[in-house]
Amino acid sequence: MVGASAQLWGARGKGSRARWGRQGTGRVPLLSVGVSARPYLSQGGLFVKVGMYHAVTGAIMSRRRMLQGAASVSALGAMGGLAGGPAMAEAHGNVRAEILKIPGVGMGSPTDADWQKVGEMCLGPTMSNVAEGEFAGVELTFMGLNNQNLHNFLFRGFLKPWEAYTGATINWIDLAQADYNARLQQSIATGTVDFDIIEMGAPFEGDTAGRGLLDEMPDWVKDQIEADDLVGYLQPPVGTWDGKSYRITIDGDCHTFSYRTDYFGEGAIGGAEVPSTWQQVNQVTKDLVGKEDPLTGLPAHGYLDALKGWGGFGMYFISNRAAAYVKHPDSPAWLFEPDTMKPMVNNPGWVQAIQDVMDLIAIEGAYPADQINADPGTTAFSQFLAGTGSMLMWWGDVGSSARTSDGSVVGDVVGFGINPASERRYNAVTASWEEERNEAPQMAYIGWGIYVTARVSGDEKKRKAAWSAAAHLGGKDISLWTSAYPSGFQPYRQSHFQYEEWEAAGYDRVFVEDYLGSNADSYNHPNAAIEPRIPGIFQYYSVAEDELAKGFAGQYASAQETADAIAAAWEAITDQIGRDSQIALYKASLGM
Repeated sequence: MVGASAQLWGARGKGSRARWGRQGTGRVPLLSVGVSARPYLSQGGLFVKVGMYHAVTGAIMSRRRMLQGAASVSALGAMGGLAGGPAMAEAHGNVRAEILKIPGVGMGSPTDADWQKVGEMCLGPTMSNVAEGEFAGVELTFMGLNNQNLHNFLFRGFLKPWEAYTGATINWIDLAQADYNARLQQSIATGTVDFDIIEMGAPFEGDTAGRGLLDEMPDWVKDQIEADDLVGYLQPPVGTWDGKSYRITIDGDCHTFSYRTDYFGEGAIGGAEVPSTWQQVNQVTKDLVGKEDPLTGLPAHGYLDALKGWGGFGMYFISNRAAAYVKHPDSPAWLFEPDTMKPMVNNPGWVQAIQDVMDLIAIEGAYPADQINADPGTTAFSQFLAGTGSMLMWWGDVGSSARTSDGSVVGDVVGFGINPASERRYNAVTASWEEERNEAPQMAYIGWGIYVTARVSGDEKKRKAAWSAAAHLGGKDISLWTSAYPSGFQPYRQSHFQYEEWEAAGYDRVFVEDYLGSNADSYNHPNAAIEPRIPGIFQYYSVAEDELAKGFAGQYASAQETADAIAAAWEAITDQIGRDSQIALYKASLGM
């Protein structure tokens, strides 16, 4: 592993894009903050194109789909289809190399047929633990997301071969991102869990594992999924509660900086250098007003803030700005004061982040029209990937979608970096600003995982079936495919950072180094902003979204008044849950 680390660091030297030059203080050797045997962190609307542009991109999309369809038919013929039985590694060479050819980079968005093929080719680990037909008659209910036709859509495809082999049947509960938190909180509050398997993020572990709603992971599952391959920050205590393991990680979840390379450089409309601080991002966004997008010919825009809530998940996007201001290297705490649970969200650093957004709202043309109704899904998929705007903070899977999704037109003009820095930082301990550059990548949501609920704990056959289905989705090989293609997930295992595998799939080396490097640099950063796994965390986030929406709409007189409203609501939530217990859990989650 030391060799792999050195290779990963060395490969991203001179050949990489501008992000190295502009991210000087954030360049962290991959072995500097981790155990020597592990190369990663060890700490705890729609847009309208001009006519010709539309015609050209439409022709490209049609060609992609045609080629994709031909490839799929050919591959199915070679495999004999699902009816011919599971495709084994011996018949198809290296499974990892073979699945990365499905459908192939540049061949358009994967289809359900592709997902089924990948699921079938990755059945080997299941077969080593489960006999054919062993779960006949078992019915399972799976609750997860249906965002952007990803998440549950992929899971259905991946699990169809598993169902055919094991004899089990899966029923599905599909939720939009904005509805997810409310639906889960209802189940938690009433104790009426009506699902056996759930796609869930680590922040909810306090609400679920802490209430005895989850089933403990069997040892054979840990072996099947090769859990020790996870990057350092996703290792325990993430996924555990009171020393017991509950989570199969299927995602990494850090926010990374995506930018349009055609906006920056000598003579470019955005300036010679890619912005590296939020102060620069804000200024470039203002300076671009009235200019023309070099790709689409439509109005140019800078940074794309998500101004509409997203069921609590929108909180992560104002937090990107705030983290650079308030996440001090001397303390892991940046949301609450550890000893009192007093909210930090209304301190001068957080207020500055909110004020930055309000300043841009006040400038006509700084944002695309009707940005006040743009949630994070809009900013990523309907705006940035579709050619609107030049800078975005989002989960790293935007990078894999850039070159493998039919909805993307920016694959050849996109670069990546970590969360922009701030030219100064706020020290909450001394209650003063420090004139020091501060970088703080946000580990937003700590990644999606698959969990099995206690509903199956009394039925050993059903329990094994549930964990087997979960393990299939969290397998080492299938995870490489979800990292490289549109899935809703991003790289999260050490084995995902082997550049040669991505190149063999059709990615060029510079793109891979840039995209994977932004993820690695974020995971590996010594001042990463990591959220606490405490009960009610999404209650805090949801009410913050509500108050931010009021502030952005002008219902509050200032950024400070907006932040104070959030803080007051957070205090009420803490008192309702229990301040003493929240303090203890908060400090424990931060390793304090």
